[in-house]
Amino acid sequence: MKIAILDYQTLRTGNLQPISNIATTLNTYDNTLPHQVVNHSDNATVVITNKVVLNEQHLSQLPALKLICIAATGTNNVDLEAAKKLGIQVCNVAGYSTNSVAQHTFSMMFNLLGNNPAYAQDTRNGLWQQSEHFCFLHHPINEVAGKTLAIVGYGTLGKKIAQIATAFDMNVLIAERKGQTPRPGRVEFTKALASADIVSLHCPLTPSTENLIDSDELKLMKPSAILLNSARGGVVNESALAIALTNNTISAAGVDVLTEEPPKSNNPLIQYQGDNLQLTPHIAWASKQSVDRLLNEIALNIDAFKLGTERNRVA
Repeated sequence: MKIAILDYQTLRTGNLQPISNIATTLNTYDNTLPHQVVNHSDNATVVITNKVVLNEQHLSQLPALKLICIAATGTNNVDLEAAKKLGIQVCNVAGYSTNSVAQHTFSMMFNLLGNNPAYAQDTRNGLWQQSEHFCFLHHPINEVAGKTLAIVGYGTLGKKIAQIATAFDMNVLIAERKGQTPRPGRVEFTKALASADIVSLHCPLTPSTENLIDSDELKLMKPSAILLNSARGGVVNESALAIALTNNTISAAGVDVLTEEPPKSNNPLIQYQGDNLQLTPHIAWASKQSVDRLLNEIALNIDAFKLGTERNRVA
């Protein structure tokens, strides 16, 4: 079985052996530009893509292709209707990065509440060494215990965040979907935003969640509140967030995802220079253990395809 991986650079920290064991031929490409998709996928029975787009024009030129494995949960980079029409199966992987994303979410939270990066930079700059006292207390330090955390998106990841937050003695609110009457155990969306010390986003990007957090929602939040986004960039209006951080409408934000990735230099959050923004390059999912799980799940998807059974099939 000939297998091609189109953006291996995003997966190279993991163990490729489970997929290598299946393939008779395995071709890996660090990246694949749109005009290279057909050439890199030529004669492959299975194509693995993380974020490389596979549209109808590409798929129609790949008669040998029988299975597309998306190395992610989201499927928006593959034309599912075209794949179905052409008899190409598509599968994804869910739940592989829960621990990794939860860890990164709390890392952003702790850094913003405790100002750890600022203190580390102060030490590198020699300020602790010049201190008159045993400690150098120049930035506010706050505990998470007793803080109210509003979770937007209560799937597997949202539940994991709630479990960890409870262990840290935080008060957890589960936000209902915007505009809907709260189900038992959930809090109306705007009330959750207004009540929270920290808002953490874990919902998918859909037409109903695009710009879910915009200027009006940011104004509902406490001036001392922190916004965390490790979901998808489009869930937050980035211009509105930059303005809110500039004007101290909210206290701080931790952001791991942007609307366009990699971002352009004119992205408002790339341009923003304030210390109250922690911006990381879409790494929440990417612990070594997470990538290992992802590659192993892809191998299991391919094995199921070989046996004529369905596993994680989305088209």
